Amino acid sequence: MSRFFLRFFVCALVLILFRECHAAGPQSATPATTEGDFVVKNFQFRSGESLPELRLHYMTLGRPAKNAQGRVTNAVLILHGTGGTGHQFLSPIFAGELFGPGQLLDAARYYIILPDGIGHGKSSKPSDGLHAHFPQYDYDDMVAAHHRLLTEGLGVNHLRLVMGTSMGCMHSFVWGETYPDFMDALMPLACLPVQIAGRNRIWRKMTMDAIRNDPEWKGGEYSSEPQQALRTVLDLLLVAGSAPLYMQKTYPTRDAADNELDDYFKARFAALDANDFLYQVNSSRNYDPSPQLAKITAPVMYINSADDFINPPELGIAEREIKKVKNGRFVLLPISDETRGHGTHTRAAIWKQYLQELLEKSAH
Repeated sequence: MSRFFLRFFVCALVLILFRECHAAGPQSATPATTEGDFVVKNFQFRSGESLPELRLHYMTLGRPAKNAQGRVTNAVLILHGTGGTGHQFLSPIFAGELFGPGQLLDAARYYIILPDGIGHGKSSKPSDGLHAHFPQYDYDDMVAAHHRLLTEGLGVNHLRLVMGTSMGCMHSFVWGETYPDFMDALMPLACLPVQIAGRNRIWRKMTMDAIRNDPEWKGGEYSSEPQQALRTVLDLLLVAGSAPLYMQKTYPTRDAADNELDDYFKARFAALDANDFLYQVNSSRNYDPSPQLAKITAPVMYINSADDFINPPELGIAEREIKKVKNGRFVLLPISDETRGHGTHTRAAIWKQYLQELLEKSAH
C-alpha cells in the first residue's frame, strides 16, 4: 500500500507541475497589451478637409523608458499594411518571434506601439458613418496623425525603431523623410520607395474601378455591400498576395486549389467594407518618397522578398533607390519554402537576423 501511495503521490506531483508549466508557457509567450484611443481635435488633412475629431486606435506592450534628458529610449513603432490593423502583429509568426523574453524586441525591455492607421481597424474610417464624405486622406496624413498620437497621446518624443510592412513599409520611408531626427533606425519591409506605377498601380486601380463602377455601390451610400465589386477586390488581393511555390506545394491538385479559394472567400468577405477599402487603396495615390530619400539620416535595413508579386525584384528599383539613403542597406530574401510572397513581411523568423543587425548598428 505504501508503494501505491508513493507512486500516486509522485504521479500527482508530476501532473500538477506539468499543468503549471503548460499554463505558464503560453502566458509568458504572450506579453500583456494595453489598448486605447487618442482623439485629435480638428485634424486638418492635406486635401483641405478636416474632421472635428479624428480617433486613433492603438495597442501597446511594455512601458516607456527615458534617459536623464527626458528622451524616450525604447519606443518601437510598428506599422501595418493596407487593410490591416496593429492587432495583426500579435500573431505567433510575428510576436512569437520578437516580443517574448530574451527576444529582439522583448516587451520587458521595449515599449512597442501598434497603431491602427486612419481608415483602418478601430481608428476613424468611412464606415463609421461619413461613407464617401470622409476626408480623402493620404499617406502624409496617416504619418502626421501617428506622429501626434505618439507625441501628444502617448508622450513619446523619440523612437528607437520604426518598422513597417507593405503600406507600413512605405510609411516608414515617409517617417524617415518627414521626421529624420525622431528615430534611431528604420526597417521597411515589402515595398518600393517610388511612386506607385506600372502593374502595381494597375491592379490597385482595377479594385477601385470595380467598386466605383458597381451599381450597388451607389456613390458610397449603399445599404448592403456591393457583392460583385468585393468579389473582384478579393480576387485581385489573392493574386497580389500569392506565393507560387508555396501555393503549388500546399494545393497540389485542382480540388485542393478550388477548396482553398472557397474557404478564402468565406473567411474574408464579411470583413470587407467597400468604402473603407476604396479609401485605403486610394490613399497611396500621391506617394513618392524617391526625391527626398537623401533626407533620411537614420540607419535603414530595407527588405523585400524575391517572390513578391507587388514588388517584383526584376524591376531593380529597390537596389537603385537605396543608394540615395546615406546609411541604407537593401536585402532581397531569396524564394524558399518559408517565404510567402508579399506576406513574407510578417514571418519574422525569416528576416529577424537583419533586425538584430540593425539594432546593433544603431545602438547608442
